[in-house]
Amino acid sequence: MSFRQSLVATPSALKVGMAEAMAYRAQMAVWVLSTTMPFVMLAMWSAVAADGPVGRFTSAGFGAYFLCTFIVRQLTSSWVAWQMNYEVRTGVMSMRLLKPIHPIWHYGMESVAFIPMKLVIALPVAALLLVTLGRDAVASDWMLWALWVALVGGWSINFLASAAIGCLSLFMSQSIKVMDVWFVCFSLFSGYLIPVELFPAWALPVVDVLPFRFVIGFPVQLMTGALSRGEALALLAGQWGWVAFFLGSTALLWRTGLKRFGAYGG
Repeated sequence: MSFRQSLVATPSALKVGMAEAMAYRAQMAVWVLSTTMPFVMLAMWSAVAADGPVGRFTSAGFGAYFLCTFIVRQLTSSWVAWQMNYEVRTGVMSMRLLKPIHPIWHYGMESVAFIPMKLVIALPVAALLLVTLGRDAVASDWMLWALWVALVGGWSINFLASAAIGCLSLFMSQSIKVMDVWFVCFSLFSGYLIPVELFPAWALPVVDVLPFRFVIGFPVQLMTGALSRGEALALLAGQWGWVAFFLGSTALLWRTGLKRFGAYGG
């Protein structure tokens, strides 16, 4: 399966993915309802800020932060690890290997095809943000909006890390437990539950080098105008460094795991 073959087959993969998104729209709605934790945290942190600002955050600041968090979460999510685990266990992976498109590329296109459905959810929340909190709640610097490629980077880290964990299913009976550990760390260190700026000073150096904040915290900081241009560019470089790392890790785990999968009759 060459890269050129995968590119040629991409339009068909996107069409299939969009058809699946429409077919499974009810499940998509259930998934969206299961990712409403930012709204819970918004209520909690807004109550805390009612007596005075918490760091740089007022009640309105928390509103902008967690509404943006919900939007970013919708657009950067990926569930490929669960899909790969299922397909390896049931033998579906063997049939996927016969298709003229690389399985990881196919998973990626399927994930991208779901984004329009996610936008149906995310755009009303964005409108709510602007109507209730005003344009001052979001970044006014055009360059920060130009750096929205950070959303692509956040999605790439999430997808590739999930794919790498999915590749571990080629070595063990299931790798979902590893994904559970990833999700716990993601929830704690990405800014999903607690804004990155509110971490204690001793923890910030660790949070700054882990990949999790580049999925949620960094794009949200861009959207809310919490970064200078210099800070944004430095973080963007770090984000795409993690993209390169997970791309290499996924490729290595896939090649190594596929040999083992084939050797055992997969």
